Amino acid sequence: MDNRVEFQGKLEQLLGTRNVYFQPPENVKIKYPAIIYSRTRIDARFANNNGYKLDHAYQVVYVHSNPDDPFIDTLALFPTARFQREYTANNLYHDVFIIYYK
Repeated sequence: MDNRVEFQGKLEQLLGTRNVYFQPPENVKIKYPAIIYSRTRIDARFANNNGYKLDHAYQVVYVHSNPDDPFIDTLALFPTARFQREYTANNLYHDVFIIYYK
């Protein structure tokens, strides 16, 4: 859990605001622009039948109202970030990345 909290701190620092949400429930009022993220997978590495490393992958969605928002490039340069897709919903743009973090 410490790694996820550390990851959230890095996302908040990158965005410059605390509008970063981990798996927010339906009743949370989200302020935009925002990052919404969730864990999508954990890859375990093994040697001699023993696990020795876990890589956590997060789906990170940047939600904003500007189709040319320069923050998309900033997020794309985050180490291990891979852009997946973009879509529009409720008049907001959603840029989806997969980011591995420790």
